[in-house]
Amino acid sequence: MTAVRSVGVVGTGFAGAAAAILLAEAGVEVDLFDAKTDVGALGSGITIQGNACRALVRLGVWDEVRQHSYPFEELGLRAPDPAATVIAVIPDVKTGGPDLPATIGMYRPDLARILVERAEALGARIHWGAKVENLSQGDDDVELVWQDADGLQRRRFDLVIGADGLHSTVRALLGIDVQPRRNGMGIWRAFVPRPAEVTRTDLVYGGPCYIAGYCPTSEDRIYAYLVEDAQDRTTLPPEEQVATMRRLADAYHGPWDEIRASLGEDSRVNYTWFTEHLIDGPWNRGRVVVIGDAAHSCPPTIAQGAAMSLEDALVLVELLVAADAVDDGLWQRFSERRLPRARTVVEASSQLANWLLAHDRDADVPGLVRRVATLVGQPA
Repeated sequence: MTAVRSVGVVGTGFAGAAAAILLAEAGVEVDLFDAKTDVGALGSGITIQGNACRALVRLGVWDEVRQHSYPFEELGLRAPDPAATVIAVIPDVKTGGPDLPATIGMYRPDLARILVERAEALGARIHWGAKVENLSQGDDDVELVWQDADGLQRRRFDLVIGADGLHSTVRALLGIDVQPRRNGMGIWRAFVPRPAEVTRTDLVYGGPCYIAGYCPTSEDRIYAYLVEDAQDRTTLPPEEQVATMRRLADAYHGPWDEIRASLGEDSRVNYTWFTEHLIDGPWNRGRVVVIGDAAHSCPPTIAQGAAMSLEDALVLVELLVAADAVDDGLWQRFSERRLPRARTVVEASSQLANWLLAHDRDADVPGLVRRVATLVGQPA
C-alpha cells in the first residue's frame, strides 16, 4: 500500500520527471505542472556519471538514453600550451557498477524529452504553461493553485513535490529562506561538431580561464565549455556571445582549434553563473517537499548535479510506496538518506571551485574526487 494516491509535481526537470515516472509506475495518480510551454531545456550538453546511469536504468529509459549519448571510461588532462600536451589520462570510477559506462555525455534537451515522454506514457498528466500561485495544506491533503491559459485553477493532492529548480516557487511558498549563492565563476557552453580526436572529456586548467573542457555527446557532436570569473553577460547579443567565447578559446589548442573554428550562430552558446545552496534540514513542510535543484545546487566541478536530482526522486518515491502514511517517520527516513549525501556532494563541488578561485596548487583534488566517487558508488 502506498502512502499517497495522488501527487502534484511542480517542475518537469530531471527530479520532477523522475518522481512522476516512479509514482505512475506504482499506480499513483500524478499531475505535472510547469510554467514553461514545452519540454525545452536550457543548455547544450550534460556529463552524466555512472550513478546517474544507474538511476536511468531504474527509470526504464536507459536503452533510449544509450542511443542518444556517448559513453567513455577515462578523463584526460591537457596543458594550456600550443601543443595541448596530454599530461595524464585517468580511468574514471564506474560509480554505476561494472555493467554501465563510467560516464556518458548527452545533449541535455534530449534527456529532458526522454524523461518527460516516459512519465506521460505511464499516465502522468502534464500541465504546460501552469504557474503555481499558492499552496494550502490541510490535515491530509494539499490544495495547489495555479494559473494557466484558462485562468486560475485549483486541485487537492495527498502530496505536492516541488522540483521547480534553483529559484523554486514552491520553496518560497513554504517559507524556506534558502537561496542559491553565486560562487564567483561563470561558464560558457556551446554545442559543436565533434573533432575526431575527442573521445572523452579533456580538461585544461590554466590560461585565461579556470577550466577549458569538452565532452562528447554523440558520434558527431560535443559540448565545449570555458569557466571564467563571473560577469554580467546578459546584455551581449548572440553574435557577441559567440565572439566572446571564441576570444577566450584563443589560448587553447589541440581539439580546441577545431572547436573554436566551428563556433557560430547554431552553437547554442549560453552563459550561466555557478551557484551553490543546500537546505540543511528537512526538505518538507507538512505534505509538501522540495527535491533536486530546489533543495540543493553546486558547481558542476564533479558532474553530480543530475545524479543527485535523480537520486532524490528515487529515494522519495521508494519511501512513499513502502509507507502506509505520510508522517514524521517517513520524512526522517528521507532526510537521513538524502541530506548527508547531498551535503557531501555540494561541499566537495564547492571546495573544488574554491581551490580553483584561490589558485591553490597544493589542493588534494584526486583525494577529494576519490572520496566522492566512493560515496556515490554505493546506491542511494
